[in-house]
Amino acid sequence: MSTSFKILVLSGFVFFSLESCNKNYVISDKQEILFQFDYINYTLGYVHYGYLIDNEGNILTYKNPEEWNFPDNNNNLSKEQLAQNMRKCNKTGEKIDNDELLKYTGYIKNIASSKVTSPKNVAEDTGSSEFICYQFSESSEMYKGYLIKMEGDFTCENLNFYSKKVASWMKEINNRITRN
Repeated sequence: MSTSFKILVLSGFVFFSLESCNKNYVISDKQEILFQFDYINYTLGYVHYGYLIDNEGNILTYKNPEEWNFPDNNNNLSKEQLAQNMRKCNKTGEKIDNDELLKYTGYIKNIASSKVTSPKNVAEDTGSSEFICYQFSESSEMYKGYLIKMEGDFTCENLNFYSKKVASWMKEINNRITRN
């Protein structure tokens, strides 16, 4: 191999490596919501709270919202349903740093392509906490939710390597935010 050919190949490799570092990992430019933490418990009345993280890193909280749109059996929500949910949220004023948001958003495709363990009943009357990430389809204008982890009465988790990191990150966020 000639030296000039080696330099050309190495230059191409470096260029493509740098380009991949600059990618915007948001699944779609029109995707508004990336992650959701959702807790619900019917045992002592209705308790429902959580938060959404939007594509700008804003943390939006909700507590016992009326007429909340839950995903269908395939974990889908329409763009309009999600917009209605967002209008029922409160801005916390907290924002995820852009580099941190890109890091965790970069894991969504991997999590979306992985399997989830079967639910295992481990408790009673503790409710359910779900950690979810989303992908948005521009053609159908639907958000597809992917379970990262479920805790509470039943537990299950996504088998992807990154799911533990994302769930831990989302727990940290949940512990530091204030709900109105």
